Amino acid sequence: MSIFEIDADIRKARTLGSEFYTDARFFEESKQKIFVRTWHFLGHASDIDGLNPTNLLPGFLDEPLLLVRSDTEIGCVSNVCTHRGKILVEEPCRANLIRCGYHGRRFSLDGKFLSMPEFEGVEEFPAESDNLRQIPFVSRGGFLFAALDPIADFGSFVNDAAERLEDVEPAGLALVSTLDYEVNAHWALYCENYLEGFHIPYVHRALNEIVDYGTYTTETFRYSSLQTGFDGDANIAARYLFLFPNMMFNFYPWGISVNVVLPVSPSKSVVKFLTYVRDEQLMDSGAGADLHGVELEDEAVVESVQRGIRSRFYTHGRYSPTREQGTHHFHRLIAEFMK
Repeated sequence: MSIFEIDADIRKARTLGSEFYTDARFFEESKQKIFVRTWHFLGHASDIDGLNPTNLLPGFLDEPLLLVRSDTEIGCVSNVCTHRGKILVEEPCRANLIRCGYHGRRFSLDGKFLSMPEFEGVEEFPAESDNLRQIPFVSRGGFLFAALDPIADFGSFVNDAAERLEDVEPAGLALVSTLDYEVNAHWALYCENYLEGFHIPYVHRALNEIVDYGTYTTETFRYSSLQTGFDGDANIAARYLFLFPNMMFNFYPWGISVNVVLPVSPSKSVVKFLTYVRDEQLMDSGAGADLHGVELEDEAVVESVQRGIRSRFYTHGRYSPTREQGTHHFHRLIAEFMK
């Protein structure tokens, strides 16, 4: 039986086989079958105010991309010259056009070819292939996303869950910190840990005193899931939105924390933490008060799992029907994309 056969009935289902996390072949295949076909977080519009254009270094999947801001809009194009493949923009700058520093080829800010020295007499030139590739791009609530070859539009990934978040005010957010955590674990192990509150009483003792485990809920949608934690007075303490395959948006009274899990190798990931704050006075209390401490606790347990799944005595496990709906949903999406 294929490891990518996850029963739709969580009561019958078995988790992904351990080889998905340990086999380098599956790791490389997941880049093309999962990450190329899904949407990825680029940042917030406020992060690039005043820069025109702005280079994204690095792009996702090590794909060089260029985020261009004009007076009226933001766009995303390939950052590779269509002549000989040189990276066009090496660092953020202001410009009225894009010019290759290798042989002088020029493009407009929307990626259209403009001119090229010493190309007189070249037949069927310029062609569509001489323009920079336009990358599917969207702005939602001020946050920016792009995809290389998406299986569906961005709305299909987020709209169902977004209906539960209509009370969130996107204005007034300011980026106050960016941290990178290197985690010695497969990217999917980190994500599936995020996708269940089952471990909170055992791993996050301090957080467990804030979040009422008994009322914790998980909702799953087509390409996303939403977890909600309540405090002892039945107020929402935090909401955790996951967009497949690797984006996490954590909503707290003070603002939004964004986590992006970047695959490095079958046993290593980088987790980017971006903290967008609306009200700093609220940051020292509640479920979002100690993000660093919670992160270190998550890293420790995920790295332990990474070591454990290499055991000759482990192949797969089972799901808790009441607590691991998010992880089951995540595994089914992986299986769907990897087949």
